[in-house]
Amino acid sequence: MAKSIEIENLNVFYGERHALKNINMVIPENKITAIIGPSGCGKTTLLKCFNRLIDNYEGVKVTGKLFVDGENIFDPSAEITHIRKKMGLVSQRPFPLPMSIFDNIAYGPKIHGETDKKKLAQLVEQKLKDVSLWDEVKDRLKSPASRLSIGQQQRLCLARGLAVEPRFILGDEPTSALDPISSKNIEEKFIALKKDYTLIVVTHSLPQAHRIADYIIFMYDGEIVEHGTASQILENPTIERTKEYVFGKIS
Repeated sequence: MAKSIEIENLNVFYGERHALKNINMVIPENKITAIIGPSGCGKTTLLKCFNRLIDNYEGVKVTGKLFVDGENIFDPSAEITHIRKKMGLVSQRPFPLPMSIFDNIAYGPKIHGETDKKKLAQLVEQKLKDVSLWDEVKDRLKSPASRLSIGQQQRLCLARGLAVEPRFILGDEPTSALDPISSKNIEEKFIALKKDYTLIVVTHSLPQAHRIADYIIFMYDGEIVEHGTASQILENPTIERTKEYVFGKIS
């Protein structure tokens, strides 16, 4: 299995609360890995470790190692900016920047030093095409992003993440606030993007996991109970607690 993310004995504490417990696994490359499990089991905490957003919480303590392309990102010498540049994030609700559609996409590349207007225009067009938004917005690129529908805003935020050329795409329940058609659009984009990216998606929806996931991590009470291919975990799990969850006996 090709690997670019490896986790070794990762533990996260919020004060006295042990939120993640001895996490060990490899994230498969160029696949969609779905993290499933009941509310409060540690799914989002694990996701926030990959881009070090876990650092933003007061009183958090992290032990263990998380290797991204061979670098332990929790090493004290690790430089956070370049780690986060590798990680495109699609949040539960879209948060377009308070600026134009064009500037939302161009913002990241500008921050990282791109100043050529022609290159920026080409990049904005390409990233909007990548998320199937170009034809819908090409005549109003200078209008505020806030005027887009929520489904369009979520695709815009995905395009904004892609504009900084990440290696990975993280999704924190990225369709939970969307209507079914918009959700289908995002799911289709994720499936198309895995040829170029490794995707890690937190989802509460087992049907969504069935539709998009190649690999599944099932978490319960801060631990990884079982992980494996989507067909294995969702159709033929080996551990009783996983069976209870995927077959609807616990939620």
